[in-house]
Amino acid sequence: MRPMKIKILLADDHKIVREGLSTLIEKQSDMEVMAEVEDGRAAVHLARKLSPDVVIMDIGMPGLNGIEATRQICRELPGTKVIALSMHADKRFVIEMLNAGAEGYLLKSSAFEELVHAVHAVMAQKSYVSPPLAGILVKYTRRPLPKKEFSVFSILTRREREVLQLVAEGNCTKEIADRLHVSVKTIETHRLQIMKKLEIYSIAELTKFAIREGLTSVHA
Repeated sequence: MRPMKIKILLADDHKIVREGLSTLIEKQSDMEVMAEVEDGRAAVHLARKLSPDVVIMDIGMPGLNGIEATRQICRELPGTKVIALSMHADKRFVIEMLNAGAEGYLLKSSAFEELVHAVHAVMAQKSYVSPPLAGILVKYTRRPLPKKEFSVFSILTRREREVLQLVAEGNCTKEIADRLHVSVKTIETHRLQIMKKLEIYSIAELTKFAIREGLTSVHA
C-alpha cells in the first residue's frame, strides 16, 4: 500500500512562482499540489473545500493578504499547516505571520530543498523558520517589539483591515461593498472608523500605511 502524499495548496499572486513551485513539488515522491490560487480570499475558500495538509502562502496578495488568510485558515482548519513563503524579511511580517498561526516562514530566496524540509517539519508537528530570520525571533522573545509596531493588528478589527486593504488597492466604496457582501453605508462607516482610529484622513496616506504594515503589496 502506497503511503499517503502530503496535499499542498499554493497561494501566490505571481503565476510564474506558482507554476515553478508546482513543477518542483510534483517531482517529490511524497507530495502533490491540490490546487493553485492567486489571492488570499481564494486560498481561504479552497482550503475550506479541500482541507489540504499544507498551504504555502505568499504574504503580499490582492483582495486579502496572506496574513489575514492565514489567520482565517488556522482558526477554521486546525489540521492544516501554513508555511509563509515571502520576499519580506522584516520582523513585522515574520512575527505577524507567526502570530496568525503559520508554522513556517521561508524567504523566496531560499533553495527549494529548504521548502521541502519545512514541509516535512510542519507535518511532524514542528515549526520552521529560515536561518536568516532566526535572529529576529530570538531578539523578539528577549525584548518584545513596541506596541505601536503592531498598530494595524491591535487597533483595527479583522473587517476594518480587509476594508483598508481594498481601499488601498484602489477599489471604490461600492466595489468593496459588493465584494464583502455588505451595504455601501457599512463600508463608509468602516472607512470613517479606520481613519479615526489611525488618525489618517487621506486615501494616499492610508495606502502608504497599508503597504508599510504588510496589508497590501501595491506600489505607492
